Amino acid sequence: MNKKELFESERPSKALAIMAIPTVASQLVVLLYNLADTWFIGRTNNPYMIAASSIALTVYLVFASLSNVFGVGGGSLMVRLLGEKKPDDAGKVASYSVLWSAVTGIILSILVFVFMTPILKLLGASDNTLEYGKQYLLYTSVIGGVPTILSMCMPQFLRNSGYSKEAGIGIGLGSLLNIILDPIFMFELLPEGKEVLGAAIATCISNIISMIYFIIMYLKVRNETVLSIPRRFEKIGHENKKSLYSVGIPAAISVFLFDFVTIIINRIASSYGDIPLASMGIVLKLERIPINTGLGICLGMVPLIAYNYGAKNYERMNQIFKVARKTLIIFSLICVSIAWIFAEELVGVFISDEETVRIGVDFLKGRCFIFPFMLMGYLIVNYMNAINKGMISFALAILRHLILIVPIMLFMNKLWGMKGFTWSQLVADVINAVISYIVYININKSIEEDMNNSVHS
Repeated sequence: MNKKELFESERPSKALAIMAIPTVASQLVVLLYNLADTWFIGRTNNPYMIAASSIALTVYLVFASLSNVFGVGGGSLMVRLLGEKKPDDAGKVASYSVLWSAVTGIILSILVFVFMTPILKLLGASDNTLEYGKQYLLYTSVIGGVPTILSMCMPQFLRNSGYSKEAGIGIGLGSLLNIILDPIFMFELLPEGKEVLGAAIATCISNIISMIYFIIMYLKVRNETVLSIPRRFEKIGHENKKSLYSVGIPAAISVFLFDFVTIIINRIASSYGDIPLASMGIVLKLERIPINTGLGICLGMVPLIAYNYGAKNYERMNQIFKVARKTLIIFSLICVSIAWIFAEELVGVFISDEETVRIGVDFLKGRCFIFPFMLMGYLIVNYMNAINKGMISFALAILRHLILIVPIMLFMNKLWGMKGFTWSQLVADVINAVISYIVYININKSIEEDMNNSVHS
């Protein structure tokens, strides 16, 4: 099957599977290495190391959020331009996006290096966790800043060109290498007490290898796609630049807001002590299973939606969306059941400290019900990015994170303590899912009206 058939005529369920399965697999491998970091650090039975890595990971995820300016904004624009039969413009957008993502990585690395201590303290680091956090950031976000952001941005263009499997392999390669290197650096090469540093070095090396793989893939597919290694700063038209940033910046802010909520969660958890912070760190990692899988399905959907939006094939867009929605609902309900039934076993995988496990079980049981509502919100946000409705996507992100989750979390924590804190996000995500779906229905109606008007004219 050629890539054009995949986007234009393949059965929607099969097309989504072809695009989503490698993406889900790569997302799960990424998750596996995140969990492996926590698991290996947990083998020290040192809650301060786990707490520090959870705090420092928030900074690392900011790099991921900013890679979305160009990965999501440029990637979705590129595939829409391909749908509109404008390959030259699509190629310039891809080149522009990759080069500017590298520049962004350099700027971020410098900022983290200069302000490392105040950043960590702002995120909730205590005297017990500060040095461990600095060890992690030095290699993952300073030395490894550019490889980190490029290894997150470049695969999005491969995926949106129809090379979902190749993109997934590259992401998976870096993650699997990280898992292999973790115990070598943590327990063999570095002395006791430097386990967090070892995990950080392993992550840095893995991202460098992943970036090299994507550079090789770009060279390999350059004659079959619009992708190439940038040799200069491309100039793209005003409308294309506006479209890129109107989707990319809201997408980046959306991910940053997710990290901001994580910061608030960590701050509240740390107010109860380092042990609850460590417990929440484990639970937040476990939550990445449904989140990463759901994101994989959404990311597999985006290029299919974007291409057909550019080609004005609205019927196929709706078919693909419905398949993705059904898949997410079934999957999320399975995750809720597993998390509730096996909460103690899941938390206990990472640490044997009884108090940490007990608190972690309470957190997981209270938070697992957010999965179906959260993933419906993600589905609609990604749909909006695909159809060039970046500001609506941004508004939904503001609604979920700043208007709903943070105030409700602070209110319920103050009113009912740790129990209110535990259950607060469920309340917020239920409200968000209802509002998001109403927005989706209204946007879809306007698209159908435009389609009918164009047919009659």
